[in-house]
Amino acid sequence: MNITTKQYPFYIKSTVILFGLMLLVFALFTLKGIIAPIAFALIIAILLNPLVGKLQRKGIKRILAIVISLMLAFVIVGGILYFISSQIMKFGDNLPQLKLKFNEHLIQLQNWIAAKFNVSVAKQQQTISDALNGSKSFFGSALGGFLGTLGVIFLVPVYSFLLLFYKKLIVNFFHELFAEENSEKVSAVLTETKTAIQSYMVGLMLEALVVAVLNTTALLILGVEYAILLGVLGAFLNMLPYIGGLIAILLPIIIATVTRDGFTTQLLIFGAYILIQFIDNHFLIPFLVSSRVKINAFFSVVVVLMGGALWGVAGMFLSIPFLAILKIIFDRLPDLKPWGKLFGDHVPTRDKGEIWLLRKKRKENAIPDRIDEIVK
Repeated sequence: MNITTKQYPFYIKSTVILFGLMLLVFALFTLKGIIAPIAFALIIAILLNPLVGKLQRKGIKRILAIVISLMLAFVIVGGILYFISSQIMKFGDNLPQLKLKFNEHLIQLQNWIAAKFNVSVAKQQQTISDALNGSKSFFGSALGGFLGTLGVIFLVPVYSFLLLFYKKLIVNFFHELFAEENSEKVSAVLTETKTAIQSYMVGLMLEALVVAVLNTTALLILGVEYAILLGVLGAFLNMLPYIGGLIAILLPIIIATVTRDGFTTQLLIFGAYILIQFIDNHFLIPFLVSSRVKINAFFSVVVVLMGGALWGVAGMFLSIPFLAILKIIFDRLPDLKPWGKLFGDHVPTRDKGEIWLLRKKRKENAIPDRIDEIVK
C-alpha cells in the first residue's frame, strides 16, 4: 500500500513555524526562573564531565568523583568572586567623592554644550532623562534576570550533580528517541555539542584571564585608579561579543575623566584598549576560543540582545553556547542545513542566483564548458 505525504503550501508551513517560534519564546520568557539555572548547570556538567571521568578511571566512585569535581569548581568560582568583591569594596569607599567630581564635570560639559551648540541645560537634562527612562526597561529586565539567577543559585550545584549522575540515562534517552538508523547521527551531534561547549567555555575563560592581565597592566601603567577592578570587569564584559567590549572601554574612560584633569589619559586608555581588542580578535580568539562552531558577527550580536531581553544578564552569557548547539543540530539535519549555513561565519564568493544563471547559459551554449571550474 502506498502512503502519500500531503504537501502543504509555503504560507501554511511558514505560519506554523512562526507560531511555534512565538510559543518557544513565550515559554523561555515565562519559565526563565526554572530554565536558566538548568542551562547553567548543563554547561557546568559538560565542563566537569572530563574531570569526573578521570577520577573514575583512578578508582574513585562516581558519586564521590562528582562531589570532588563540584567542590573544586566552587573553590575556583568563590576565589574569583571574593577577589572582585574586595575590589568593589575599595571602590565603594571613595564612591561619594567620585560622584561629586562626576557631577562637577557633568555641569561643565552641559555649560560647554549650551555655549557651543545653543542647547539649553534644561533641554539637555530632559534629553538625558528621556534616554534613561527609555533604557530603564532593558536594564531593569537585565538586572531582574541577574537577581533571579542569584535567587536560585543554590539549585545550580544540585542540577549539575544530577545531570552528571544521570548522564548515561540522558544519553540513552536521546538514542532511543530517534530511529536506530539515526543512532550514528545522534552520537555525532551529542559528541560535537559536548566538544563545542567545552572548547568554547574553556577558551573563553583563558581569553578572559589574558585580557584581564592586559587591561590591568595598561591601566596601571597609565596611572588609572581602580585599575585591577576595571581590568577584571573589562575582561568579564569582553565575554559578551561586541557589546561588552564597548562598555569595557567606557568604564575606565569615565573613571579617568572624573579623577584626572585633561584628556590625555582618556585618549591613551582608548588607544590601549583598541590595541588589546586587536590582539584579542586576531590572536587570542583564534588560538584560545577554538570552538569548532563559528558564529558570524551579525547573529552573535542579535542573539546576545535577544538573550538579554529574555533572561537578562544570564541570557546574554548563555546565548552564544545556545546558538552554537542549534548550529550543530542544523548542520546535521538536511532540511535545516540552510539555517546552519546562515548562522556560520563562512561567506561564499558567489550567490546561488549567479551560479544558476551561469549554468543556464552554459546549457544554452552561451558560455564555454569551463563554467563548472569557474563556479567551484
